[in-house]
This record gives sequence, structure tokens and C-alpha cells, in this order.
Amino acid sequence: MGKVRILSVALAIAASATASASQKIDLSRAKVVVLNPQKKIEAKAADMLRDEVEKRTRIGLEVVSKMPGEDEAAILIGTAGEMAEKSYRPAAGFEVPSRTDGYAIWIDTSKRQAATICAAGYDDRGTLFAAGRLLRLLEMSRDKVRLDREVKVATAPKYALRGHQFGYRPKTNSYDGWTIEMWEQYYRDMVVFGMNALELVPPETDDDKDSPHFPKPKLEMMIAMSQLADDYGLDVWIWYPVVEYDVDGGEITAAIAELALKNRDEVLSKLARVDAIFVPSGDPDEVHPKYLFPHMEKLKKILNRYHPNATIWSSIQNYDDEDRTMGWIKEFYDRLKSGQADWLDGVVFGPATETTLPQMRRDVPARFPIRRYPDITHSKRCQYEVPDWDRALRNTLGREPINPRPRAYAKIFRDLQQYSIGFITYSEGCNDDLNKVVWSCLGWDPDMKVEDIVREYSRYFIGRDFEQSFADGIFGLERNWAGPLKDNEGVYETLKLFQQMEKKATPQDKLNWRFQQGLYRAYYDAYVKARLEYETDLERQAVEVLKRAEELGSLKALDEAEAILNKGVTDRTRPEWRARAFELAEALFQSIRMQMSVPKYKAKEVSRGANLDLIDAPLNNSKELKDMFADIRRIDSEKERLAKIGGIAAGRYKKGKYDWEKVIEDTFEKEL
Repeated sequence: MGKVRILSVALAIAASATASASQKIDLSRAKVVVLNPQKKIEAKAADMLRDEVEKRTRIGLEVVSKMPGEDEAAILIGTAGEMAEKSYRPAAGFEVPSRTDGYAIWIDTSKRQAATICAAGYDDRGTLFAAGRLLRLLEMSRDKVRLDREVKVATAPKYALRGHQFGYRPKTNSYDGWTIEMWEQYYRDMVVFGMNALELVPPETDDDKDSPHFPKPKLEMMIAMSQLADDYGLDVWIWYPVVEYDVDGGEITAAIAELALKNRDEVLSKLARVDAIFVPSGDPDEVHPKYLFPHMEKLKKILNRYHPNATIWSSIQNYDDEDRTMGWIKEFYDRLKSGQADWLDGVVFGPATETTLPQMRRDVPARFPIRRYPDITHSKRCQYEVPDWDRALRNTLGREPINPRPRAYAKIFRDLQQYSIGFITYSEGCNDDLNKVVWSCLGWDPDMKVEDIVREYSRYFIGRDFEQSFADGIFGLERNWAGPLKDNEGVYETLKLFQQMEKKATPQDKLNWRFQQGLYRAYYDAYVKARLEYETDLERQAVEVLKRAEELGSLKALDEAEAILNKGVTDRTRPEWRARAFELAEALFQSIRMQMSVPKYKAKEVSRGANLDLIDAPLNNSKELKDMFADIRRIDSEKERLAKIGGIAAGRYKKGKYDWEKVIEDTFEKEL
């Protein structure tokens, strides 16, 4: 009976698998049909679909301009109007939304023997997003690509502007090492999840002139990135600070003002596409409205000479934050209300703004739209800090770590997005990759569940086999930063989860930089927790020795206590986790040019994501204690030495004497 039952169960499972497979359309031999190959955006959409499928499956779908044979599956890429001309229309009650960037995906089985997958955009760019969504819907694995027969999607974005800043500049943690081919891949990655705009950084900013990682000079890369965006139909913004002006708000001479405009004229004349310029009022520097507004008015005339429909925007960053700038916000608003700035097209809400977004919306005249400029790249000393971040993690991971925060940023998005037309996020590298996808998806559909976003991210970028486990890992990394580290046993559970994935991963999986990022954070967090526990106990042991100073003698007690404290370096805990973090840092430099160290990878600064240099930063009071030991050794009297040691043993030394966050980063900057 047992064997019969097992056989019955096996047959039932097989039948279920067969039924499940019958619900899928095999697209391994499908043709990708571009309805109008003369349209470069449609052509790019088809190329993106073909290339991204091949990377994940090894299957090279052929791109054609004519319908294939009756028995060959076809994927149609085009606008709804172009499909209607071919008699491919959605079923009654289902239509392509009549909104910019909107699209629909459906399966037609009425006209040909094989299925026809229709990816129809409302407009040309809608076809790009239709192809991107289709990629998210496909079931892709080695030598297999399938689609559920019941797929039917019709959607348009809630918010018109969904973008990210891509700053090719020396201070970023990775972008300065990217080639134009890497940029194209990243454009595609973000388009798949709904990005329709990007913000470039000009050659002249507050950055260094050059980076050891630059594959091209700044202006050459900016020209190439603008052209690439135009090829995909993506809006191009430029973050263009007035760095030529006097930071102290002194008189701006006519010569300086003319030079600033001349610099911009030269750049703007060379770019294939510019849709908007954002001139920050501050960060870097602060420019008084009496200089800022005339500059922008003249700049817009230059802008429209080369890009007739482009707009210009500004912010009130770093205004009213100190005595020197007090009252500048009012003057900025007064100019908007008086009609002196009718040429201005909108206002940006960014970091270091001394008002809330709801209040800004009330104060800015309704005719001026507001765009958000949220900082999704930093984790401390920033617009949206990690709340109550444990000191051990804060002081080692630093300001710009790999920082997936899906739940936190979903809340930040939803709490405030209603006051703006959309966003371009502030990013300084690929450390915030997951956060970009969260914002892009919510910009399209604010009601999309965060769990679904992270699963789709995991499925698309890591693979179907890791869809749930990698998603769980991302949420685990976010939870690692919640509450006191000493009490957070989940940090070790997160590492175990990533280690299980690591064991299961193929060689190709391990070359995936997003997979490497998750592993790096999991190992780093767990190593810091293990060190915190270990070094805290070493300090306890050292103090216990000091309590026996009268028995041992003061100098011997100091020596023994110091030897115990030194074990934090001479006899490390979990050296294998530390070693793996170093290996992954090297892998990330090779795969995506992440610069996790100043000496090893020529990162700009420790604070710019180079937290490999902070991995051994002390997590107890050993430095303070050893400084005290040195002072005590200089005392001649044994009685006085014992008295001082007694004070330490009784806990009367000032723990947290230093601002470790500042001391650690400053120390490492000097040493490196």
C-alpha cells in the first residue's frame, strides 16, 4: 500500500507539473518583431529584450521587421496604433492607457497558429517600458524562456518624473570607473523597472578635475551619456551648480558671471539632449537669490538656444541654516510670488532644506511644480539617516555603504510624494541600487507591495532560483541595522541565508555584482557584530586584571591588561568572515568598479563607501584605555599608579570620550 500511495503522489505531482507547463508559452524560438524599425526607441526596446534574454538564458532571439511563419511564436514591439494597423488590438474592456509612458501587454491566439505576444506602448517610449515589463514577466533560466498564457497587463505611471542622478565624477563610489557600455547596461536595468529620466553632472563642479578611474574625460562621457539617453528616449536633466560664484555671498563681478555662462554655453552646445537644468541654490556653496535668479534667467536663454523646449529649476538648499543665509528663503519665495521669475519652470526639494516639503508646497505659488531630490545613497549625516543606527555599524560601515532599505524608503516615498510631480534621486554610485528600483516602481505604482518589488528585483537580477531567498536576504540586511547590534541575533541568521545562497550559486551567479553586494554586507555586518561581542569581552577581561593590580603590581597589571586588549588585533575573532569581505571587495572592484578602499582601489575618501578601510576600527574603549595606561606608566609612585588603576577598575574612566565617528574617519583619512 505504501508503494501504491507513493506512486499515486508521484503521478499527481507529475500531472500538476505537466498542467503547469501547459500554462506556459515556450518562447525559445520566438521572433521579436519591430513594427517600425525606423523608430530608434522601438529598435532599442527590441534590442534590449533580445540582449537581456540572451544574458539570462543563452537563447538569442532573432529581431525581425516582418511577421514570422504561422507556427512561430512572435513578440510584437510597437505602439498601440501600429499594432492596430496590423489588426492586433486588446480584447474588449481592455485597452492601452492613453497616457505618456503607458503600455499594455497581452497574448493574441486568434490570428496565427502560434501565440503572438503584443507589447504595445501608448507612445514610442511606452514601447520601451512594455519591453521592460515583459522582461520582468518572463520565466528565464538556462536555455529556457517562457511566459504565462494568462498574462494581461495595462498600466500607466502615476508620476510623470521617475529618475536618478548618474554623476560621472571623482567622488562617487563606482560611477567614475564606468565605461559607456556599463552605463548603457545600467540605463536598461533601471528602465526595466520604470525609470524615464536621468540627471547628469557637468565637467565643472566642486569635484576634482580628474579621477584615476575615468575611462574618458568628463565632457566626452557627458556627451556620450546624453546621446545614449536620447537613443532610448529618456529625459536628460543636468545638476548644474554655480561653483564659479563667491561662496561667501560677496559681490559677483560681471567677469565671473560671464565666465560661468560661457562655460555652460560650451557644454550645452555639445549635448544631443537636455530636457531640464537644475541649479541648486546651495550644496555646494550658497548663492544669494539676487545673484542666483539673474544667472538662471540668462542661462535659460542659452539653454533654449540649443534645446528649445528645455526647462530650468532651482532649490533652496542651505538657505536659512546659519546667520549668513538667514532670510534667503523668503527672498527666494518673494521673487516667485512677485512675477520676477515667470521664466522659472519649477522648484526642487532636496537635502539641507530648512523647511518641510508640505510647507514648501504651501509657500511656493501653485504654478510652479515641485520635484523631489531625495538622498537614497547616504546612511548618516544626510537627509534620511538610518534611525538609531548602532554605533558599531555606524562607525565602521560609514556614510555611504551598500544600503538596501526597501521598507524605509517606501515609507519615505509614500509619506511625501503627493506634494510633487515626481523625483530624481540623489545617488553617488551603485551602493543604493535596490533603493533606485524601489523608487522607480513606486513612482509608477505607489500601491505596489514592497515585497513584490524586492522579489521582482531578485528574480530579474539574480535569478528565479534565488527569487525568494535573495529577497529575504535584502530584508534581512535592512533588519541588521535595526536596534542594538549586541541584541540583534538576526545578523547571524542573515549571514547564514546568504551563505546558503553562496553554496548553491553557480560560477556565473558569483560574478553577479548585485549578488556580491549582498554577500559583502552580510559578511561585514556579521563580522562587526562578532567583533563587538569579542572586543567588549576583552575589555571586561582587561578591567578584571586591573582589579588585581595590588596583587600583581601596577606595571604588570597594565601589561597584562594591554595584552588582552591587543588580542582584538593579534588574535582576531572570525578571521574567515573578515577574509571573505576582502575577497568580495576585490570582486566588486573587478565587476562594477566599486572602490571599497582608499589604498587598494583608489577610492576618493573613506567616507565615499570605502568601508573596507574601517573594518578593523576599534569597537571598545581600547584606544582610550591604552592612552591612560601610557599616562600611568609615566608616574613614578606605585601608590599613585595603583590609585589611577583603581579608578579605571571601578569604571571611573570616561567611556565614549571621543566622537568615534569623527575620530575614526579622520584617522583613516590621514593614515591612507
